[in-house]
Amino acid sequence: MQDNLVYNIVAERLKRKFGDFIAVDDISFEVAKGEIFGFLGANGAGKTTTIRMLCGLLMPTAGTAKVCGYDILTQGKEIRKHIGYMSQKFSLYEDLTITENMELFGTIYRLDRQLLRKRILNIIARLDIRYYANKKVVSLPLGLKQKLSFATAILHQPEVVFLDEPTSGADPLVRREFWNMIYEAARNGITVLVTTHYMDEAEYCNRICIMNQGQIKIIGNPSELKEQHNVLNMNDLFQKIVNLTN
Repeated sequence: MQDNLVYNIVAERLKRKFGDFIAVDDISFEVAKGEIFGFLGANGAGKTTTIRMLCGLLMPTAGTAKVCGYDILTQGKEIRKHIGYMSQKFSLYEDLTITENMELFGTIYRLDRQLLRKRILNIIARLDIRYYANKKVVSLPLGLKQKLSFATAILHQPEVVFLDEPTSGADPLVRREFWNMIYEAARNGITVLVTTHYMDEAEYCNRICIMNQGQIKIIGNPSELKEQHNVLNMNDLFQKIVNLTN
C-alpha cells in the first residue's frame, strides 16, 4: 500500500489468548479508507476474535491497534461511534418492522430526526422494499434481511464497517446484490473489513488476508496473489497457503 493513503485500521502485533489457547497470534496489518479488505480462514482461524478486538469489545493480550484514529486499548467507546458492525447471525429485532428497526438504531447513534427520516426513506427506495417497510422483520426473506442489516449497519455513515460472514446461507444472486452494496459503501469512502468462507467472494476484495491458526499467512491483491503462486482460483490459493503453513 502507498504511504500517502489514509489508514482507518492499523493493527500492530495483536495477540489474544484464552487460557493456554492462542486465538490470535501476533498479527499486524493496515486497511485504507475506502478499501474492501477480506479476512479468509476456516472456523477458529481467529477472524472473529480479531474483529471483536478492533471494535473495542475484547481487550488484546498483547499488541494494539487504532481504528478511525482511536486506540482500542483506551478509546473503545469512541471507536464504536465511528464504526458499523454486522454479524453472521441476523442482528436486527425481528418483532419490529423495518422502519422501527432503523428508527431504533438511528436513535442509538443520535441521528437528527429529520436526517434519520431522510436516510430511512433513501434505504427503502434503494432496496426497493416499500411493500415490506411496515412489515415485521421476522416475515422477510433471508436475503432481504441480510441487505437490510447491512444498510442499518451503515445508517449513521460510519468510517469503518465490519462484516462477519454477512452472506452466510444466502443464494448466489443475493450474495452478488449484497456485494454491490459493499462496493457502493466503499465508493463513498467507507472502509470495509469482511470475513467470508466463500472463496469466490474473495475475488471481490481489493486485498485479502488468509489466516490460519491465529496467524496471518499472506496479504495481497487476489489477482496478484494467484499469479505469484501460480494458481487459477482463490480456493486453490487458500489450500496451497494453508497446506504450506501447517
